[in-house]
Amino acid sequence: MRLRATPKALALRLDGGETPEAIRSLDLPEGLPLEVEVAGPVGQEVLEALLALGRPLTLSPPRGRLPVGTLVVAKTLRSGERVEHPGTVVVLGDVNPGAEVVAGGDVIVVGKLRGLAHAGALGDEERFIFALELAAKQVRIGPHLAQAPEGEKARGPERARVEGGRIVVEPWARR
Repeated sequence: MRLRATPKALALRLDGGETPEAIRSLDLPEGLPLEVEVAGPVGQEVLEALLALGRPLTLSPPRGRLPVGTLVVAKTLRSGERVEHPGTVVVLGDVNPGAEVVAGGDVIVVGKLRGLAHAGALGDEERFIFALELAAKQVRIGPHLAQAPEGEKARGPERARVEGGRIVVEPWARR
């Protein structure tokens, strides 16, 4: 964590190892808004401690790095092809056996998923995998791994997510 003053605000850089106590113990001059550069994973308690400081707050990604967006792959992925992206990956086609999709965000396949999909590859288990036909032998979400039961067929659009420390696959119900 680093704090510096600029002419219009206080600039605070969070590297990810901060505690709520460290935020509460900051001795900040009155009247200046807080610009927070988030360079590492920040927990909810740290964000709540920032909000409790009671001053205008702006969160931004690290300098020199653009916010991570969604990568759209407009083709079928063949065996041996690998797509890796720090954000969400949307595949407009199938993911064939032997192909891999690795995403820091969610994996969405508008087609058949028969290859490997890894959502939340940077450790985020709050991510999901969606496919119109989820027929993969193996899926990964964050640090969790699930293998399909033998002989089980895909049942239409499905979503895989982590619940209770394990991956569950559920039909995608219309809202």
